[in-house]
Amino acid sequence: MADDRFRLTLAQYDPTVGALEDNAAKARAAWAAGRDAGADMVALPEMFLTGYQLQDLAQRPAFLADVAARLEALARDCADGPALGIGAPVVEDGRHHNAYFVLHRGRVLARVFKHHLPNDEVFDEKRVFDGGPIVGPVRVGPLRIGMPVCEDAWYDDVAEALAETGAEILLVPNGSPYHRGKHDSRMNIMVSRVVETGLPLVYLNLVGGQDDQVFDGGSFVLNPGGALALQMPVLEEGLAHVDFRRTPEGWRADRGPRAVLPDAWEQDYRVMATALGAYVEKSGFSKVVLGLSGGIDSALVAAIAADALGPENVHCVMLPSDFTSAGSLEDAAAVAGALGCRLDEVPISAPQAAATEVLAPLFAGTEPGVTEENLQSRLRGLLLMAISNKFGEMLLTTGNKSEVAVGYATIYGDMAGGYNPIKDLYKTRVFETCRWRNAHHRPWMKGPAGEVIPSRVIEKPPSAELRADQKDEDSLPPYPMLDRILEGLVDEARSVEDLVAEGLDRDMVKRVEHLIYISEYKRFQSAPGARLTQRAFWLDRRYPIVNRWRDPS
Repeated sequence: MADDRFRLTLAQYDPTVGALEDNAAKARAAWAAGRDAGADMVALPEMFLTGYQLQDLAQRPAFLADVAARLEALARDCADGPALGIGAPVVEDGRHHNAYFVLHRGRVLARVFKHHLPNDEVFDEKRVFDGGPIVGPVRVGPLRIGMPVCEDAWYDDVAEALAETGAEILLVPNGSPYHRGKHDSRMNIMVSRVVETGLPLVYLNLVGGQDDQVFDGGSFVLNPGGALALQMPVLEEGLAHVDFRRTPEGWRADRGPRAVLPDAWEQDYRVMATALGAYVEKSGFSKVVLGLSGGIDSALVAAIAADALGPENVHCVMLPSDFTSAGSLEDAAAVAGALGCRLDEVPISAPQAAATEVLAPLFAGTEPGVTEENLQSRLRGLLLMAISNKFGEMLLTTGNKSEVAVGYATIYGDMAGGYNPIKDLYKTRVFETCRWRNAHHRPWMKGPAGEVIPSRVIEKPPSAELRADQKDEDSLPPYPMLDRILEGLVDEARSVEDLVAEGLDRDMVKRVEHLIYISEYKRFQSAPGARLTQRAFWLDRRYPIVNRWRDPS
């Protein structure tokens, strides 16, 4: 180890929550790779040993004891070589901490407790952790490294204190999940820390899916002044070696590879595929099944599943009723054929007739309506769940964010299933995402290139086909109008008056607001889905199920 050189190996890896031995094995492999490359230190992200987020698992005594034992073993295993930085929870004096450990020469060289605990959006760390004190930098060889853990770097006080106490670089281990535009926000904040402190900064992020969240990696290194020295790819595991040199002005990072980041459309698509693939694999499944209706939503879900898992692991089922058009049958077959997925047809006319007959005495004297329409959807859910149980294939649901928002979905029917890749994608973005996928293919995609969603599927008027000549716009505003109202009310938390001032019809806005609130009970029971925005339904937006308040404006 030279006094004027320091090599830091960054391991942008994907852990699995609770898989302590698997995560420790990944950490040992990263450490060995860094050792072989002459690293002085190997760094893994926040909470890597346990995976992230832990929620209440972080307070379970048996879990914490297991984590402590794994850390001790990891320190012993990685004694002869570079230091190892790794995140894990710890309990000390009855207080629970989100901590970052530096292991070196068979022991714990240092522990840094997270000081600022995020308590917004998907984070609720104040529920399970206690904030720790601000501590000074850690000396590793010739270098004093300040280690603000994730949220700590979003405030100026921790970085300022580290600089004042002798830190020569900042290493920021993160578990930062994706939402559209997140990378730019991170970069802006980290540039601020670099400008304020005059120190190089390493931003090291997790990658991979966990429940509804996807950690998108995108780790980077900044030199003083905000100059980008290294940029790792987004949504890919990777190892990068960063060389720091002592100069008359202080330590500086040598320039390394700078990955080009894809645009928001591509990142959204890959996040949906990554989230699905991770959820299926980490839940112990290898195959999925979905109802392929011939409509655009199920076509997009099938494409995402084929890209994430491979077409051979995607089982499509068309469940026609008396109201299913010949065109829908043809379109479902075209989508499955273009993707290379298996397609089975299971008609529901006979079970629908049987259920109608059984219910006839109770329904006598009433007019057919929504109940009979929903019966079809629930029969489909029943049959798809039977297929899922029989063949061990996780059932995917296919409702977009517009439908999920206003309850345009049948609980225990088309909402049945284990995961929904497009849950946070508004209908207008569904159309554009299909066009994007038809025009683009990337090496990570396991599905075929080309037009996998026929243009006719994209262009035809959306319909649930639960009654004759039904169209979505019979019950809902046109999707561009609906989505603008939903963006305003849900994503932006704006008032009815604000949207009316934009030129939207007051009665329509009030109607949509009412539909959002009365559908809360459906969302409470809905499958999780990939988070793309800062107001995804689940942890980002938490409302009471029973709620009589409406905007009085």
